[in-house]
Amino acid sequence: MSPQRNTGPGPEAELPEYAGHYRLESCLGSGGMGVVHLARGTTGMKLAVKVVHADFAKDPEFRGRFRQEVAAARRVSGAFTAPVVDADPEAERPWMATLYIPGPTLSDHVKRNGPMPPAQLRRLMAGLAEALRDIHRVGVVHRDLKPSNVLLAEDGPKVIDFGISRPKDSELRTETGKLIGTPPFMAPEQFRRPREVGSAADVFALGSVIVHAATGRGPFDSDSPYVVAYQVVHDDPDLTGVPEDIAPLVLRCLAKEPEDRPTPDELMRELRSTAASYDTQAFIPAPRTVETPEPEADIAGPKRRTRRPSRRVVLAGVAIALVIGAAVASALSIGGPAPASDAITPPKTRQFHAWVAKTTSEGGGAPQCSFGSGKLLCSRAGQVFALDPFGGSRLWRHTVADANGDGDGPPVLSGGLVQPSTGEGRHLEALDPSSGRSRWERTMPALNAVRASGDMLLVTGTDGKVTGVDAASGKTKWDRRIPGHSSPYFTSFAGDPLAYTTNTSDDGSGTRVTAVDPRTGDVRWDKRLDGRLEPFGTEDGSVYFLSVDSVYGETKALVSYDPVSGSMHSMVLPVRRELARATVNAGVVYLLAVGGSLEALDLDARKLLWHLETSVSRGSTPVADSGNVYFSSADGRLLAFDADKGRLIGQTPPRLRTDSGRVTATLPEPVIADGHVYASAPDGTVFAVDGRDPSRW
Repeated sequence: MSPQRNTGPGPEAELPEYAGHYRLESCLGSGGMGVVHLARGTTGMKLAVKVVHADFAKDPEFRGRFRQEVAAARRVSGAFTAPVVDADPEAERPWMATLYIPGPTLSDHVKRNGPMPPAQLRRLMAGLAEALRDIHRVGVVHRDLKPSNVLLAEDGPKVIDFGISRPKDSELRTETGKLIGTPPFMAPEQFRRPREVGSAADVFALGSVIVHAATGRGPFDSDSPYVVAYQVVHDDPDLTGVPEDIAPLVLRCLAKEPEDRPTPDELMRELRSTAASYDTQAFIPAPRTVETPEPEADIAGPKRRTRRPSRRVVLAGVAIALVIGAAVASALSIGGPAPASDAITPPKTRQFHAWVAKTTSEGGGAPQCSFGSGKLLCSRAGQVFALDPFGGSRLWRHTVADANGDGDGPPVLSGGLVQPSTGEGRHLEALDPSSGRSRWERTMPALNAVRASGDMLLVTGTDGKVTGVDAASGKTKWDRRIPGHSSPYFTSFAGDPLAYTTNTSDDGSGTRVTAVDPRTGDVRWDKRLDGRLEPFGTEDGSVYFLSVDSVYGETKALVSYDPVSGSMHSMVLPVRRELARATVNAGVVYLLAVGGSLEALDLDARKLLWHLETSVSRGSTPVADSGNVYFSSADGRLLAFDADKGRLIGQTPPRLRTDSGRVTATLPEPVIADGHVYASAPDGTVFAVDGRDPSRW
């Protein structure tokens, strides 16, 4: 590789061929502080690596700021940000690597294609609001949100370059003809009192970015950056050209005083309440037709096809089915009157065939599902529904009262009834699994969280007190506080009679783990374990934890604890993993991290069994059976891997359509039942495949 020349301030210097062990292949862009390169790791993964200019690398104060910002950037994660993979602020030329996200910047997109249409503007605004929510949750303020720091990826907008420190004298200094900080996208307080800048400044920038996307200019416009700075502080924004339905919301974002601006959560709620759905989709300049093959969905019988139909053929088939009868149409759409439950043949007498069912609920992302009472129980956008696991036809549907988005989990079977409320919301309700009719309802005052465990619902109030509610009757069985936990949030695992709550010390040095009997509220055992631990599973009486770095949020080790013997096993990971999710099956832990790193580890033997780079940027929590490991990806694919050898053995087509491509921060994990695998996708579909032969997916 020929040496690359430095661009930017200071004397020219040849750039290195490597940053750490990442080979720099080409220049993606340059700015006042450094050059961003397309790079590859040893596994071939594409990365965007920013290498700091030599002049700034010599400045000790800049290095100190850069170290702090790298630490903060590592803590930020979400569907609409680019995760940090690696960094070395101590290198001769400090650098930071993030996942490479193909797609133009918003700035380039507007230059090439002109202003965005209203539907795309709403999706952009929703995605940026969610990104700011994730950034602000970990105490980071972006301070430089602008069109060139927003990438338009296939699965939605991504915020990049957040939290990168600027040289101490750069607030109004030019960088290749522009101003560092970009005054049209800076809040008034960034000029008046820069040391007091908080998260509301990012909301102001979001408003300015939306004006730019809608009009091709900022809300404050002048050839002089100093005039723009005056306008930002004193003048009203120019919203000419901004669509009327979002103009009032944009104006609130551009309020002069920080306290008058909405929070990212308020923005998300406002956007949900508009006529447009809260979706994100691919940002493409002109409509295009994509014919994606679908897996077989033989609802009417065991008919085999030698060729899978195109989406156009499927849609034509749906139209024919609507003419023939609602019974067949319900297999492809969740809506309308439900067939009688006694019309479903007992599962043991039926043959399974792959199927795809499309929900008709507006808004929402991928449905969240579980298996219970011989049915697939799912929720999406305030609707709970049951599907026939052998054909995908809808058995019943129920609208959830006091629905709060999609919650943080699927409906589950507890106490013989379907429990829709397993996340947040004051309203509790239990449904008959056969008909979907309400069996009991109850409103809880000041409810904070709900978790189903066994035949009980554990309800944590805002005051920290826990109420044990019998899932079958809705009656209170006990009410108490859990010692050592001011606001317990419970985790439970299939087949385990106990529920667990954890409390990590402020300095991250230890985690208090308490196991509670959900039937009585009695504490069965209580133990303080070293480090910041997050439980992810139980097996053979032992509880399994991820050991997470308290500063960077990376998973650095696996830990298991046997409360009967008091023994612990721990294993330091060969490489720390970002935003890892894990499951345990037959003593083997399967770990999936952001960026697609999938590995199998034997904790007892402290041995890495295999490692694979899947090239999936974000995946769900993996699940495993005796032979395979499965997880869902952000583009709607279900992937299967050989659990013994760690090789890809099957995957379904992507299901991230341009008319409904919402990406959620958390992807629902697949469901395994009777050798079949059920999954859902961002386009609202739920689908089923045979887990015995993934190669035919």
